Amino acid sequence: MATSISPRDFEQRGEEFTDNIDRREKVGKIFEIIFLFGLLIGLFVLALLIFDICRDGLGRFLSPGFLTETPSRFPDKGGILPAIVSSVLLGIVTILVAVPIGVGAALYLEEYAPKVWWTDLIEINISNLAGVPSIVYGLLGLGIFNYFLGFGSALISGALTLSLLSLPIIIVTAREAIRAVPDSLRHASYGLGITKWQTISNHVLPYAIPGILTGVIISVSRAIGDAASLIVVGAVSFLTFNPGLFQRFMALPIQIYSYISRPEPGFVNAAAATIIVLMLVILALNGTAIYIRQRYSLLR
Repeated sequence: MATSISPRDFEQRGEEFTDNIDRREKVGKIFEIIFLFGLLIGLFVLALLIFDICRDGLGRFLSPGFLTETPSRFPDKGGILPAIVSSVLLGIVTILVAVPIGVGAALYLEEYAPKVWWTDLIEINISNLAGVPSIVYGLLGLGIFNYFLGFGSALISGALTLSLLSLPIIIVTAREAIRAVPDSLRHASYGLGITKWQTISNHVLPYAIPGILTGVIISVSRAIGDAASLIVVGAVSFLTFNPGLFQRFMALPIQIYSYISRPEPGFVNAAAATIIVLMLVILALNGTAIYIRQRYSLLR
């Protein structure tokens, strides 16, 4: 038997409901202010770091020969050209190796692999690998590429090690981007008699490319700025020539470490100038990827 609610009880419950909404809005506003304050603190610290780097290194960055000459043992002479060439080559090889393998692995796990226990095990391991310290990848690269494959302390060993470092992030983000493609798009394609691979290549991948490129941006930026794995693989801090794929190599993070570890005060300015170059290289790579992502977003 239904119970009747008096107008007074109904009005009281309405007031309680309104009070709960007001209380939740106030709590939400408080947390919004707290999170905004945390964001402003982070941006302020970042701005201070960039200002300090530019103040110390801008003069050395603009000095003649800094970007076009080889390193010198004098802080106010020489340049970082071999380190720039090495970092660019490392980034290019990392992209060429890690992106096809990572996207291919994501496509297989998301579109082809059966949903059984061993695929769940692979997914867990890939997610765990994304949080492994980079020096562990350096030890793995040292054992496989330096010794087992016989590449030695060459640039190709460093690039393949950075590819291993980038793979888990690319796979995880590519899977999320592929999973976000609506199933209705796939079913409509299958309904027209199109094969699975044609559906993936012509519809799923173009739709997922913006999300995939986000993972590529994150992983390549991490790889370009990594120093621990390259130190283990055998990157050097002084070269008088621009390296090739099978030669000893430098890298901008290693060059920064080398400059900071020297006692002369002038090397601090050289390190700051090298940090500016590294930021510009990363911004250039990120800008290119963001442009491609936005272009595909508009075409989608």
